[in-house]
Amino acid sequence: MTVVIVRFGGSNCDRDAERALEHLGIDAEIVWHEDGLPEGTTGIVLPGGFSYGDYLRAGAMAARSPIMDEVREAAADGVPVLGVCNGAQVGCESGLTEGVFTTNESARFQCEHVYLRVERDDTPWTAAYEEGDVIEIPIAHGEGRYEIDDDRLADLEDEGRVLFRYCDAEGRTGPASNPNGSKRDVAGVLGERETVAVMMPHPERATLPDVGGTDGRGILRAFE
Repeated sequence: MTVVIVRFGGSNCDRDAERALEHLGIDAEIVWHEDGLPEGTTGIVLPGGFSYGDYLRAGAMAARSPIMDEVREAAADGVPVLGVCNGAQVGCESGLTEGVFTTNESARFQCEHVYLRVERDDTPWTAAYEEGDVIEIPIAHGEGRYEIDDDRLADLEDEGRVLFRYCDAEGRTGPASNPNGSKRDVAGVLGERETVAVMMPHPERATLPDVGGTDGRGILRAFE
Protein backbone atom coordinates (compact mmCIF):
# COMPACT_ATOMS: atom_id res chain seq x y z
CA MET A 1 0.00 0.00 0.00
CA THR A 2 2.39 2.68 -1.23
CA VAL A 3 1.93 5.96 -3.06
CA VAL A 4 4.79 6.34 -5.53
CA ILE A 5 6.25 9.78 -6.19
CA VAL A 6 8.00 9.68 -9.55
CA ARG A 7 11.32 11.53 -9.58
CA PHE A 8 12.61 12.80 -12.92
CA GLY A 9 15.83 14.65 -13.59
CA GLY A 10 14.99 18.14 -12.35
CA SER A 11 12.15 17.23 -9.98
CA ASN A 12 12.40 19.33 -6.83
CA CYS A 13 9.07 18.88 -5.04
CA ASP A 14 9.26 15.11 -4.61
CA ARG A 15 10.42 15.34 -1.01
CA ASP A 16 7.75 17.93 -0.25
CA ALA A 17 5.12 15.50 -1.52
CA GLU A 18 6.61 12.61 0.45
CA ARG A 19 6.68 14.62 3.67
CA ALA A 20 3.11 15.87 3.20
CA LEU A 21 1.72 12.40 2.51
CA GLU A 22 3.55 10.84 5.44
CA HIS A 23 2.30 13.65 7.69
CA LEU A 24 -1.21 12.45 6.79
CA GLY A 25 -0.28 8.86 7.63
CA ILE A 26 -0.08 7.81 3.98
CA ASP A 27 2.83 5.54 3.06
CA ALA A 28 4.84 7.18 0.29
CA GLU A 29 8.03 6.34 -1.62
CA ILE A 30 10.12 8.33 -4.10
CA VAL A 31 10.99 6.25 -7.16
CA TRP A 32 13.51 7.20 -9.87
CA HIS A 33 11.70 7.13 -13.21
CA GLU A 34 14.12 4.67 -14.81
CA ASP A 35 13.29 2.09 -12.12
CA GLY A 36 9.62 1.81 -13.05
CA LEU A 37 6.62 1.45 -10.78
CA PRO A 38 7.09 -1.08 -7.97
CA GLU A 39 4.58 -3.80 -7.22
CA GLY A 40 1.92 -2.72 -4.80
CA THR A 41 1.68 0.85 -6.09
CA THR A 42 -1.64 2.22 -4.83
CA GLY A 43 -1.26 5.81 -5.96
CA ILE A 44 1.04 7.98 -8.07
CA VAL A 45 2.22 11.57 -7.72
CA LEU A 46 3.95 13.39 -10.56
CA PRO A 47 5.67 16.14 -8.55
CA GLY A 48 6.65 19.70 -9.32
CA GLY A 49 10.03 20.96 -10.42
CA PHE A 50 11.73 21.59 -13.73
CA SER A 51 12.11 18.17 -15.31
CA TYR A 52 14.96 18.28 -17.82
CA GLY A 53 15.15 22.05 -17.50
CA ASP A 54 11.79 22.49 -19.27
CA TYR A 55 13.61 22.04 -22.58
CA LEU A 56 11.39 21.76 -25.67
CA ARG A 57 8.27 22.41 -23.58
CA ALA A 58 7.68 22.10 -19.86
CA GLY A 59 7.08 18.43 -19.09
CA ALA A 60 7.61 17.26 -22.68
CA MET A 61 10.75 15.19 -22.09
CA ALA A 62 9.59 13.59 -18.83
CA ALA A 63 6.32 12.66 -20.55
CA ARG A 64 8.32 10.41 -22.87
CA SER A 65 10.01 8.43 -20.11
CA PRO A 66 9.06 4.72 -20.29
CA ILE A 67 7.58 4.93 -16.78
CA MET A 68 4.76 7.05 -18.18
CA ASP A 69 3.51 4.01 -20.10
CA GLU A 70 3.21 2.29 -16.74
CA VAL A 71 1.53 5.34 -15.23
CA ARG A 72 -1.05 5.39 -18.03
CA GLU A 73 -1.72 1.67 -17.55
CA ALA A 74 -2.11 2.15 -13.81
CA ALA A 75 -4.44 5.09 -14.36
CA ALA A 76 -6.56 2.99 -16.72
CA ASP A 77 -6.82 0.41 -13.93
CA GLY A 78 -8.16 3.03 -11.52
CA VAL A 79 -4.98 3.84 -9.58
CA PRO A 80 -5.20 7.47 -8.38
CA VAL A 81 -2.76 9.76 -10.22
CA LEU A 82 -2.09 13.39 -9.30
CA GLY A 83 0.13 15.70 -11.32
CA VAL A 84 1.20 18.90 -9.55
CA CYS A 85 2.80 21.91 -11.28
CA ASN A 86 5.53 20.36 -13.47
CA GLY A 87 3.71 17.08 -12.88
CA ALA A 88 0.58 18.68 -14.33
CA GLN A 89 2.59 19.66 -17.40
CA VAL A 90 3.87 16.08 -17.65
CA GLY A 91 0.33 14.80 -17.25
CA CYS A 92 -0.97 16.90 -20.13
CA GLU A 93 2.03 16.14 -22.34
CA SER A 94 1.58 12.41 -21.76
CA GLY A 95 -2.15 12.42 -22.52
CA LEU A 96 -3.38 11.74 -18.99
CA THR A 97 -5.43 14.93 -19.23
CA GLU A 98 -6.32 17.36 -21.99
CA GLY A 99 -4.94 20.82 -22.68
CA VAL A 100 -1.49 22.28 -22.03
CA PHE A 101 0.19 24.53 -19.48
CA THR A 102 2.23 27.28 -21.09
CA THR A 103 3.97 30.59 -20.30
CA ASN A 104 2.27 32.82 -17.76
CA GLU A 105 0.53 35.85 -19.17
CA SER A 106 2.97 37.95 -17.13
CA ALA A 107 5.93 36.17 -18.81
CA ARG A 108 7.57 35.79 -15.40
CA PHE A 109 7.89 33.20 -12.66
CA GLN A 110 5.25 33.65 -9.96
CA CYS A 111 5.42 32.36 -6.40
CA GLU A 112 2.49 33.38 -4.21
CA HIS A 113 -0.61 32.16 -2.42
CA VAL A 114 -3.81 32.03 -4.46
CA TYR A 115 -7.43 31.12 -3.87
CA LEU A 116 -9.12 28.21 -5.62
CA ARG A 117 -12.83 27.52 -5.93
CA VAL A 118 -13.85 23.87 -5.67
CA GLU A 119 -16.00 23.14 -8.72
CA ARG A 120 -17.08 19.63 -7.67
CA ASP A 121 -17.23 17.83 -4.35
CA ASP A 122 -17.92 14.32 -5.63
CA THR A 123 -14.43 13.33 -6.76
CA PRO A 124 -11.67 11.63 -4.75
CA TRP A 125 -9.68 14.88 -4.84
CA THR A 126 -12.48 17.10 -3.52
CA ALA A 127 -14.51 14.82 -1.26
CA ALA A 128 -13.17 16.70 1.79
CA TYR A 129 -14.72 19.96 0.56
CA GLU A 130 -18.09 21.31 -0.48
CA GLU A 131 -18.80 22.56 -3.99
CA GLY A 132 -18.07 26.27 -4.03
CA ASP A 133 -15.61 26.13 -1.14
CA VAL A 134 -12.65 28.52 -1.43
CA ILE A 135 -9.26 27.14 -0.43
CA GLU A 136 -5.86 28.83 -0.29
CA ILE A 137 -2.98 27.03 -2.00
CA PRO A 138 0.45 28.35 -3.10
CA ILE A 139 1.69 28.48 -6.68
CA ALA A 140 5.27 28.54 -7.96
CA HIS A 141 5.50 28.43 -11.75
CA GLY A 142 6.52 30.23 -14.88
CA GLU A 143 4.42 28.13 -17.26
CA GLY A 144 1.12 27.66 -15.48
CA ARG A 145 -1.35 29.17 -17.94
CA TYR A 146 -3.86 26.52 -18.95
CA GLU A 147 -4.74 26.56 -22.63
CA ILE A 148 -7.10 24.42 -24.67
CA ASP A 149 -9.38 24.84 -27.65
CA ASP A 150 -12.51 26.78 -26.69
CA ASP A 151 -14.88 24.09 -27.93
CA ARG A 152 -12.98 21.36 -26.12
CA LEU A 153 -12.96 23.38 -22.91
CA ALA A 154 -16.72 23.76 -23.22
CA ASP A 155 -16.92 19.97 -23.51
CA LEU A 156 -14.76 19.51 -20.40
CA GLU A 157 -16.99 21.91 -18.51
CA ASP A 158 -20.09 20.05 -19.64
CA GLU A 159 -18.45 16.77 -18.58
CA GLY A 160 -17.65 18.19 -15.15
CA ARG A 161 -13.92 17.79 -15.62
CA VAL A 162 -12.88 21.23 -14.38
CA LEU A 163 -11.83 20.58 -10.79
CA PHE A 164 -10.61 23.97 -9.53
CA ARG A 165 -10.72 27.57 -10.74
CA TYR A 166 -8.69 30.55 -9.59
CA CYS A 167 -10.85 33.00 -7.66
CA ASP A 168 -10.73 35.68 -4.97
CA ALA A 169 -11.40 35.12 -1.27
CA GLU A 170 -15.14 35.36 -1.92
CA GLY A 171 -15.11 32.79 -4.73
CA ARG A 172 -15.41 35.29 -7.58
CA THR A 173 -13.50 34.42 -10.74
CA GLY A 174 -12.06 36.80 -13.32
CA PRO A 175 -8.83 38.50 -14.42
CA ALA A 176 -8.17 40.13 -11.05
CA SER A 177 -7.89 36.75 -9.32
CA ASN A 178 -6.34 34.77 -12.17
CA PRO A 179 -2.56 34.77 -11.55
CA ASN A 180 -1.36 33.43 -14.88
CA GLY A 181 -4.06 34.02 -17.50
CA SER A 182 -5.39 30.44 -17.54
CA LYS A 183 -8.35 30.10 -19.85
CA ARG A 184 -11.63 30.38 -17.95
CA ASP A 185 -9.59 30.56 -14.72
CA VAL A 186 -8.90 26.82 -14.80
CA ALA A 187 -6.43 25.67 -12.14
CA GLY A 188 -7.02 21.92 -12.21
CA VAL A 189 -8.72 19.35 -14.44
CA LEU A 190 -9.66 15.70 -14.40
CA GLY A 191 -8.66 13.01 -16.85
CA GLU A 192 -11.15 10.62 -18.42
CA ARG A 193 -11.31 8.92 -15.02
CA GLU A 194 -12.05 10.92 -11.90
CA THR A 195 -9.10 9.19 -10.26
CA VAL A 196 -6.72 11.17 -12.50
CA ALA A 197 -6.17 14.88 -11.91
CA VAL A 198 -3.63 17.58 -12.67
CA MET A 199 -3.36 20.98 -11.04
CA MET A 200 -0.91 23.85 -11.13
CA PRO A 201 -1.08 24.93 -7.44
CA HIS A 202 0.82 22.90 -4.81
CA PRO A 203 -1.43 21.12 -2.27
CA GLU A 204 1.63 19.48 -0.67
CA ARG A 205 2.79 22.96 0.34
CA ALA A 206 -0.50 23.58 2.13
CA THR A 207 -0.50 20.46 4.30
CA LEU A 208 2.01 20.94 7.11
CA PRO A 209 0.70 23.45 9.67
CA ASP A 210 4.17 24.72 10.59
CA VAL A 211 4.83 25.67 6.95
CA GLY A 212 1.67 27.68 6.57
CA GLY A 213 -1.87 26.60 5.78
CA THR A 214 -3.50 23.20 5.61
CA ASP A 215 -6.11 23.69 2.89
CA GLY A 216 -4.32 21.22 0.62
CA ARG A 217 -4.78 18.26 2.94
CA GLY A 218 -8.15 17.33 1.51
CA ILE A 219 -6.72 16.89 -1.98
CA LEU A 220 -3.99 14.49 -0.82
CA ARG A 221 -6.49 12.49 1.23
CA ALA A 222 -7.61 10.96 -2.06
CA PHE A 223 -4.67 8.57 -1.57
CA GLU A 224 -5.98 7.20 1.73
